[in-house]
Amino acid sequence: MSTLGGEAPPQHAHMRSRTLSLGYDAGEVDPTGLPFGQLNEGADLEEYITETRTGNIVRHTRSNVTGEVADWKLVTFTIEDPENPKNWSKAYKWYITAVIAFTCFVVAFASAVITAGLDGPAKEFNVSLEVSLLTITVFVIGFGVGPMVFAPLSEVVGRRPVYAVTLFIALIFEIPCAVAPNIGTLIVCRAIDGIAFSAPMTLVGGSLSDLWKNEERGVPMAAFSAAPFIGPAIGPLVGGFLYDAAGWRWLYWIQLILAGVTWALITFTVPETYAPTLLKARAKKLRKTENDPKFVTEQEIDSRPLGEKIRIFMLRPFQLLFLEPIVLFISLYMSVLYGLLYMFFVAYPIVYQEGKGYSPGITGLMFIPLAIGVVLSAFCAPFVNKHYLKMHAKYNGKPPAEIRLIPMMFSCWLIPIGLFIFAWTSYPHLHWFGPTIGGLPVGFGFIFLYNSANNYLVDTYQHQAASALAAKTFLRSMWGAGCVLFTEQMYHRLGYQWASSLLAFLGLACCAIPYVFWFYGERIRSLSRYAYVEDEETKAVPYDPEH
Repeated sequence: MSTLGGEAPPQHAHMRSRTLSLGYDAGEVDPTGLPFGQLNEGADLEEYITETRTGNIVRHTRSNVTGEVADWKLVTFTIEDPENPKNWSKAYKWYITAVIAFTCFVVAFASAVITAGLDGPAKEFNVSLEVSLLTITVFVIGFGVGPMVFAPLSEVVGRRPVYAVTLFIALIFEIPCAVAPNIGTLIVCRAIDGIAFSAPMTLVGGSLSDLWKNEERGVPMAAFSAAPFIGPAIGPLVGGFLYDAAGWRWLYWIQLILAGVTWALITFTVPETYAPTLLKARAKKLRKTENDPKFVTEQEIDSRPLGEKIRIFMLRPFQLLFLEPIVLFISLYMSVLYGLLYMFFVAYPIVYQEGKGYSPGITGLMFIPLAIGVVLSAFCAPFVNKHYLKMHAKYNGKPPAEIRLIPMMFSCWLIPIGLFIFAWTSYPHLHWFGPTIGGLPVGFGFIFLYNSANNYLVDTYQHQAASALAAKTFLRSMWGAGCVLFTEQMYHRLGYQWASSLLAFLGLACCAIPYVFWFYGERIRSLSRYAYVEDEETKAVPYDPEH
């Protein structure tokens, strides 16, 4: 949207309601891409989503930083501003999207590539396989801890410095992993790598919202969504053959090489894309060139006190997790799926290497159908987005959040179907194709479930979306980290068939979650303390062409 002058905007409360009620597929903006955690509740955020002719919006207000009451000139992008990332050429935006997606692929690849050679450190350092599995566990725990720091940090310093610094740290700590003299060094450095590597996975959604207008974002989001799931599918495939050929230490050298490439690409070819950071730099320049201290951004005059920021960043995710049924059960569902993904890294070697006597390299080939399923679902994602846009029009631009659950209600059944196929074709005397093809529906279902869950949380909590997603990420990572530690014992005690069936039944039970929220989600949201609830006078109803 655009305004044509520097007139004072509408009152804060009205503007906030209008901005949030549209949702991020309404041609407005993704709520997770704005500095909600940094600004006071009354902030309307208009400067970050508005292009103006004059390049500023005049607002007569008090700065809660200096206490001064004045006509502040909130700096905006100008109309068709070439410095606005949304106005960059599509080719350039696609290049940045590809670099970010590749970075996410490398991070996910790093989490899984070592699974093919876990017995290498166990034998060399004379420890049990469970101790060797800790190299996966601590890495995934880092995925849950890192976002609590990096998400708010990116609102303060911008996305580019966080990308560059964390990837450099991850790059450096790959070296002691590769040359580790003992298991302690390996585990500690993997933990640091997990925390550092979590930053790209945390910031990528915001980066895409910086670059793409909402009506353009369907295909870029599909490209990104595939990357975190293709990485774990390709990791064991590459790792298996590399371990057979060069030993377990090369599983870390390959991570170092890929991390180095991504760090160089991010650091030297990807510019800052976060609008508040770009506008803050512009305001600083204008204060100097125009000799006018009134050129500011809303972050500079309306920032929350530090104590309140810490409470929001550190406590709000846990408040949402334990006080909001929607966040809790969606997070539990995503945790089951994430745990299942990492359990596969242990289950496949058990079924194929123990049961059928295959090598790690050949076992890695069995992940190919899982990767194919992920790619196929990524190709289908734009069609899902097209359906949502139709529903968006049907509800006059304000569809209920539960519309996001429709893909989840269909794809949730694919997970138990794939698991039951994997379970009851995993007898050692049966052909390898049976359990392998079970990965296809599992991979196909992952992206639809993942995207639906994220979109539902964002639409439900809007200005609390970053905290809701952080809560989901934290619980998901903790569960995924723990699952790998008991998978081997579970398969040995229950047997291949019933261990996998237990996972299938768990996935089957989770299928109830989207249906419960489809029928009762609106009522739950209306009683929520944190969920965004549409004002009754502006609440959308389905469009009726006869009226």
